[in-house]
Amino acid sequence: MNAIRDIDTFVDPTHDEIARRGYISRLRKHVLSDLSNTMQNAYDATVKPAFEAAHGREPENGEEIRDAIEGNLAYRTWSSIRYNAQEMVWESVRDEVERQLPDMISVAEQAAQSNSHVGSLTLDPTLQMPDYVDSMDVHLMPGCWQEEHTKGDVAQGAVYAHGGAVFRGSLIQLDKRNGVAASVSQWLSIRDPEFKPEKILETGCTIGNNLFPYRDIYPDAELYGIDVAAPCLRYAHARAVARNINAHFFQENAERLSFEDNTFDLIVSSFFFHETAVAATKKVLAECHRVLKPGGRMVHMELPSASQVDAYYNFVLDWDNEHNNEPHYRNFRSQDFTDLMTGAGFAKDDCFMESIPEVSAVSEEHFRDVALGKAPPPTHGNYTSWCLFGATKAR
Repeated sequence: MNAIRDIDTFVDPTHDEIARRGYISRLRKHVLSDLSNTMQNAYDATVKPAFEAAHGREPENGEEIRDAIEGNLAYRTWSSIRYNAQEMVWESVRDEVERQLPDMISVAEQAAQSNSHVGSLTLDPTLQMPDYVDSMDVHLMPGCWQEEHTKGDVAQGAVYAHGGAVFRGSLIQLDKRNGVAASVSQWLSIRDPEFKPEKILETGCTIGNNLFPYRDIYPDAELYGIDVAAPCLRYAHARAVARNINAHFFQENAERLSFEDNTFDLIVSSFFFHETAVAATKKVLAECHRVLKPGGRMVHMELPSASQVDAYYNFVLDWDNEHNNEPHYRNFRSQDFTDLMTGAGFAKDDCFMESIPEVSAVSEEHFRDVALGKAPPPTHGNYTSWCLFGATKAR
């Protein structure tokens, strides 16, 4: 047994703080469900007809819809409340994180100094932050992922962990195995039961949420996670040691991986590429190709490309581009994902793009049928489906 306490358990919100978290989760759900419906009704009733009258055609893309709807009260209400709710997500956990920060730093240091056989943590204090991370507070999260204010700081990891729970609290089931990694690993195991990766790498791993679940399907695999943010990596490593998960964390830029050629059997990511400049994305995918073993797989979960959804849904998705400090969002989604992969060295016939259900949102039978192509893939929606793109490296 490992004597290190799970770092997640240090944050212990009061009654009022729990109530505040719940309110903000439900406010987000109200914005993304009820107010979204109100906004779409206003678009269908007034904005779209006015555009058609002026141009003699329907809007062709999300940018045209955004320009047409910006003065509409329903849109302005939706956008304003959504923006404020996003800021409130992080603020709702700040007090309890700050109260317990010394204890969390202490347990992270214990994990880093332990002689446990469980995983490792390798930090690089000389690493230069890429400008697409360092230039703004992505997701409106103060300090983004990487900011440090004291020695051994883990605050950004803790805020991301507990704020993330508030962010998705009303939109995802919590009573069973769920999330990106759970869905992708289950999908892989159904598609190819003979595939047994020995080494799995996640790029942009933050606190390990979408790395750790791979051990449930592949218990013998070594897990590796890279990120530029030391506070998140310290937090992730402390979690791994406390939970006896064999995971190795490295502070690296995914554009320039330190690993040797042909190292990994599986490379994954979750909501990673839309945070990076397209020029960086191309370098990351080339590195994925380099460090994958022949026959190895990469599976990236991302937002759907602009070509996969209609103009109105592109408008809704791309709200983050202007208002959530994610300026590469639209440019990434406008790319042809297959072209990005072939440009990185993968053969076109070895590339794929698929949508799969969230594993906790459907029956086991339906999930299996989708994975095997016996049922149609789901449309994209909040935490009920995941859009994947990836490839197999030629042998």
